[in-house]
Amino acid sequence: MPVVSAQIAIVVELVLLFAGCVLLWRFGLSPAARTAARSQPSPLIAWDIRLSDFFLFIWLIVFGGFGAQILSGSLLRYFQLSETAALFLGGAGFHTGMFLGVMAFRWRLDHSTRAPRPASPPSRLRAGLVTFLIALPLITGVSLLWQGLLGWLGVPAEPQDLIEIFAQTKSPALLALMIGVAAIIAPVTEELVFRAGLFRFARTRLPRWAALLLPACLFAALHYNLASFVPLAALGVLFSLAYERTGSIAVPMIAHGLFNLNTIVLILAGVRS
Repeated sequence: MPVVSAQIAIVVELVLLFAGCVLLWRFGLSPAARTAARSQPSPLIAWDIRLSDFFLFIWLIVFGGFGAQILSGSLLRYFQLSETAALFLGGAGFHTGMFLGVMAFRWRLDHSTRAPRPASPPSRLRAGLVTFLIALPLITGVSLLWQGLLGWLGVPAEPQDLIEIFAQTKSPALLALMIGVAAIIAPVTEELVFRAGLFRFARTRLPRWAALLLPACLFAALHYNLASFVPLAALGVLFSLAYERTGSIAVPMIAHGLFNLNTIVLILAGVRS
């Protein structure tokens, strides 16, 4: 049965990769798509806040993330949890703290500078799905090249700890919680921080290449894994472009959640990179 599940997952993944290639050509690489991208201004408005307020935003995120992680770690000591569960719940606490930091900033200072929502919910859902499908072949190609370069340099490429955690978890309740955090909480929090926060602030203050790369590299560094650093940085750039092109943070949130969910399904099906 595991072999059959893996084979089915591989077939479905190949179909998704093909669909992503078609959409990449249609919306990104074709002459019509490139002309439209150059001629249509971005609906994303500038984030007009002071530098001191931006540093407050960063401080609230860092303080919220590490503060919640420390607090959750202290509370978890009173429960009989496996090392796997404790590690994951500590990470969930970190993301929850970051989210609370973002919400505190938005409540306190950011009432008048939030980005507009130019697209209707169905349009955002469709754009998020398209972004996810486009990301699959791009990130697969970048990952293969990066893995090949690391192998050529003789650098060991260990998988992320979370991949092993998902593969080894036997508790259905813990697995459901992990999927919820990875597919919903983490994408929402990370997109608010790295795209709606760092990228939106940097895009009108730095050269465009720097505004795209800096948040993407910080996003990749957050995952503490060399093997996934360049692919995740490329994914961060793609999410920033999707946010800039649509003006809606819901689009990269949806794409991010689908991307994480796709990875989880492959892991649970026994497909390992």
